[in-house]
Amino acid sequence: MCTHSPECPTADSPDREAARVVAACPEQGWSLLCNAVLLFEDTGELLPDGRVVDPHRPLVATA
Repeated sequence: MCTHSPECPTADSPDREAARVVAACPEQGWSLLCNAVLLFEDTGELLPDGRVVDPHRPLVATA
């Protein structure tokens, strides 16, 4: 349960990545958000119900 004001988006919300970080391990490349989403540095996510969100970094154009 989020105690922030304004309240953080839920794990099912499209803007779930906007929740506040409550724990992080940058050397391992992950952050735990207030809404219980594990956010990885490659932009992949593990949702609290076990669903996986594939990385969604923008593609880098090569010239």
